[in-house]
Amino acid sequence: MSDHRAESLVGGVVLAAAIGFVVYAAQITGFSRDGGSYPLTASFRSLEGVGVGTDVRLAGVKIGTVTDISLNPETYRADTVFTVREGVQIPDDSAILVASEGLLGGNYVEISPGGSLFYLEPGEEITDTQSSVSLVTLLLKFFTEGDE
Repeated sequence: MSDHRAESLVGGVVLAAAIGFVVYAAQITGFSRDGGSYPLTASFRSLEGVGVGTDVRLAGVKIGTVTDISLNPETYRADTVFTVREGVQIPDDSAILVASEGLLGGNYVEISPGGSLFYLEPGEEITDTQSSVSLVTLLLKFFTEGDE
């Protein structure tokens, strides 16, 4: 009878750990059920280093998350959908760019607010975009230009 009690105890610990991992993953990815955000879109020439779940920041503060990325077959650009936390208003002349956390850090999406008195509505597009810059490409340009 004690064998069954020990197995039940170990099973309970494993189940509690699994639930803990699910809760942790939901918090890290920004998953929530309250729907306290609204979608915006942008189209980038290159989204190197950005994927679904990447942070969207304004002044270094996380205000949203990238929720979808797809290739536009007509323009060959990366169409991106991202969410912005409810209550954060983005001026309609804002710019959006792919930024890096440093030489070894990951990339994130940064919104640079404009000065307009009008704000983007849910589902609207930020048209002023700046794509990511590949470190490898920059190094290759530096070394190939130095040889000439």
